[in-house]
Amino acid sequence: MTRLLHNSITAALTLLAGLFIGLAVAADSGLERKASSPGSAVYMISPADGATLTGPVTVRFGLRGMGVAPAGIDKAGTGHHHLLIDTELPPLGLPIPNDDQHRHFGGGQTETQVELPPGEHTLQLILGDDRHVPHDPPVVSEIITITVR
Repeated sequence: MTRLLHNSITAALTLLAGLFIGLAVAADSGLERKASSPGSAVYMISPADGATLTGPVTVRFGLRGMGVAPAGIDKAGTGHHHLLIDTELPPLGLPIPNDDQHRHFGGGQTETQVELPPGEHTLQLILGDDRHVPHDPPVVSEIITITVR
C-alpha cells in the first residue's frame, strides 16, 4: 500500500512539473510576431545624438521601408512608434508596456514633446504592430543620448 501511494504521489508531481514547464515555455514565447518589411528602419530625425537641450524636448520619428498605421489597424508592412526613455528594449514577444519609460504613439503620430528632468537621458524608438508587439525582426533605432539643462 505504501509503494502504491508513493508511486501515485511521484506520478502527480511529475505531471505538475510538466505542466509548470509547459506554462513557462508558453509565457516565455509570447505572442506571434508579425513580419517587418525587409530593409525597414526606424530612426530619430531629431534630436541628434549628443545634443544638449532645454525642455520640453521635441522628438521627431523617421521610418523607412514600412508605413505608419494606428494601433488596432492590422495591415501588413505597417506599425506605429514607441519611444523608449532611459530603458532597455522590452520583451519582443509581448506588447510593449505603456508607462513613462515606454511612450505609445498608437494614433500614428510621428512627433512628440517630452518633459525630461535635467540630466543625461537615452532615447530609442521601436515599431509595434497593431497590438503593440514588436515585429519580427524588430524595427529598432539606435540609442541616442541627450542632455537636458
